[in-house]
Amino acid sequence: MDLSHISGALGIVHPLCIDRGRNAEVWDEQDRRYIDFVGGIGVLNLGHGHPAVIEAVQRQVETLMHSAFNAIPHRGYLAVAKALDAFVPVSYPLSCMLTNSGAEATENALKVARAATGRQGVIAFDDGFHGRTLAALNLNGKVKPYKNGLGPLPGPVYHLPFPSRDNDVDADRAIAALERLFEVEVPADEVACIIVEPVQGEGGFRLLCADFAAYLRSFCDRHGIVLIFDEIQSGFGRTGCRFAFTHLEVEPDLVLMGKSMAAGLPLAAVAGRRELMDAIGKGGLGGTYSGNAVACAAAKAVMDVMSENNLREWGDRQERLISDAHRRWQVPERFPMVGKLTGIGAMRGIVFEDSATASGSEHLMALLSAAREAGVLLMPSGRRRNVLRLLPPLTTEPDILNEGLGLIERALETLSP
Repeated sequence: MDLSHISGALGIVHPLCIDRGRNAEVWDEQDRRYIDFVGGIGVLNLGHGHPAVIEAVQRQVETLMHSAFNAIPHRGYLAVAKALDAFVPVSYPLSCMLTNSGAEATENALKVARAATGRQGVIAFDDGFHGRTLAALNLNGKVKPYKNGLGPLPGPVYHLPFPSRDNDVDADRAIAALERLFEVEVPADEVACIIVEPVQGEGGFRLLCADFAAYLRSFCDRHGIVLIFDEIQSGFGRTGCRFAFTHLEVEPDLVLMGKSMAAGLPLAAVAGRRELMDAIGKGGLGGTYSGNAVACAAAKAVMDVMSENNLREWGDRQERLISDAHRRWQVPERFPMVGKLTGIGAMRGIVFEDSATASGSEHLMALLSAAREAGVLLMPSGRRRNVLRLLPPLTTEPDILNEGLGLIERALETLSP
């Protein structure tokens, strides 16, 4: 694979070039088959080439490829906005803006929160990830490889510990950090928004503590702060329901969407309460490609396919099969580097622990290589890159999913002493 014309700043996990894909299977240019547990980093919840998406895209291409919605509206954008109002489980009427990417949705959410509150401060969380554009970068709760060497970033942004059953931070510790922040760093009436992932993606597939989520909701209500849930990776069925915040029983004021929203086509959104979304003056939101007609056709098909029954069935199946495999792997004398299972539903991570011979990150990097040789593609996450994140399509056939888990097991056997 010739990378001589590609920026060296792009980190590539797997040194191969994919030629074609079908659901959870992909083939490289040498026609070697792999089972794909990366899924475009959470983009392919419906797999490679879902028939309903292909049909919708082909039909759309024959009629209209694109119209810049803020110049000349098209029906696809309107249809997606209406479908989102029914698809996103909030109690209020939803107002939205479609974007090209999750990072762009994040940037526009910051604009909306600033305009609605007249404030500038933002609170984010350790190990969070919200994108690679300049303002989004400062929200990320991790320096390397995202923020080092770039100098001051747009702010002000303040970070808190992320409380989760999947780490050693509980709700009380996070609440104490929040209270300290307002006593020492910034007054509450200068904070525009709090942005948090209900399940951290890059941070290691960690579920936000429900008690802390409820505290955040009441705290934001008391102080006029906009609560933003970033569902770019955890949304559109990844956890076995439409959006992960359902598990927390808390509604956001704004929700960020992307990744699996259009099954591989570039489409994302920021959506929420109309009074917030209307706070910016006319013309303040928009974009040339935002809400492209073909991407909108794909997104509408995605929402049609992702019924509650389908999501529940897919999520329950993946949770069961992954949990069963993890129990087999976690026998200490068998694979001592395999630690706990993180996340919820079908959004699962596996922590790799340090040993006398290698760090957890080194163990995981060795697994990625061995698994690739065995025929399954995997992806790391976590601050130390020691958490295996499992992102097979929700539509993966049970025998293919079991085969992929078996290939991981075979790779682990090659690494064990």
